[in-house]
Formats: sequence, structure tokens, C-alpha cells
Amino acid sequence: MYSHVAVHRSIIMSDSTNAAPEVELAKLAIDEANQSGAADSNGSTPRDSAGGDFKESFKAFSKFGDIKSDGKHITLSQSDKWMKQAKVIDKKITTTDTAIHFKKLKSMKLALSDYNKFLEDLATTKKVDLAEIKNKMATCGAPGVPQVSAGKAAAAVNRLTDTSKYTGSSKQRFDESGKGKGIAGRKNIVDDSGYVSGYQHKDTYDKGH
Repeated sequence: MYSHVAVHRSIIMSDSTNAAPEVELAKLAIDEANQSGAADSNGSTPRDSAGGDFKESFKAFSKFGDIKSDGKHITLSQSDKWMKQAKVIDKKITTTDTAIHFKKLKSMKLALSDYNKFLEDLATTKKVDLAEIKNKMATCGAPGVPQVSAGKAAAAVNRLTDTSKYTGSSKQRFDESGKGKGIAGRKNIVDDSGYVSGYQHKDTYDKGH
């Protein structure tokens, strides 16, 4: 009797021990899901796939051109530079529009909370999607360094390295196939072979006789 109970108890303990890791993993999965959901619900800051952050961009542009700035307040001039780089200021939204809506808040510098109000008011008046504006501003790159797509960069490189479009002395440094001539393309080398300049049948006499 006692041996049977002991065996039964050992089986139960064994099952509970094996199940423990699965229970712990389930709890961890639930906790992670809850944390992820909370992050999504609080995620008012737009981010792109490369990690672009509206709040961080605000801080960077609020310091642009002002070494004394603490990164917590932005001026109209700094805002306009940011929006121009993000291509938010265009034919539909102009610097006149930004000035009018910025001055509605009656302050020379705006904190992030007030700046969000400025953008909301601007987007509503101009009938532009606020999320799109913020996404452009979050992903436009560091101040003064606009992001360039890989396609445009490749096209620019191809254009600048096309030797057929070179002129002047640069053109003389490459042959028709685009291969560099080396030192011959950079310096005038004196031909002391005795042949007239431009003679095309150099060293062919012995081969034909």
C-alpha cells in the first residue's frame, strides 16, 4: 500500500517537474505580449524600419545652428529647415503657412508637446495626413544630411563616372573604352623615336618586309 502511494507520488512529482518549464515559458510569452501591446498603445512616436524617431529628430533639429540649445525647444527657423529637409514644405505647405500656425502658440520657441499641437493644426488646416508628415520628419536624416535612396545614389555615381561625358583635360586621361591612360594621360611625354607626331604606322616597316 505504502509502496503504491510512494510510486504514485513520484509520478506526480515527475510530471509536475517536466511541466514546470512549459508553464514558465507560457508565462514569459504572456508577459512579453502584454509589454508589446502596452508599447504599441503608447507608441505615439513614429518610427521607420531603420529606427527613425520623431522625438530624437526634434531634439537634433532644435540644436541645429544653436550650440546653446538644450534640445527641448525648437524655433520657427529650425522647424522650417527640418520640414524642408523632410520635403513637408512644398507647393501645398509653404513657409507662410508654418509661420502663421507657429505664431498661434504665441511663443518664439516650442516644446515638443506644443510642437505637436502646431503640426496637428497645420495638418488639419492644409488637409494633410498628420501621420505622413511626422513619418517624413522622423526619417529625413540628421540635420543638413538628407537621406538619399540607393537608386538615386547609384544613378549619380554612374553619371559621374561615365568617361564618355568628360571634357577638357579630364577627357584626355581615358581612351575610347574608358580605360585610364596612366601617366600618359596626365603629362605630355616627348616622343624621341624620330617619327613625325601623329604617325600611325610606327614600327611596322620591318614586319612588312
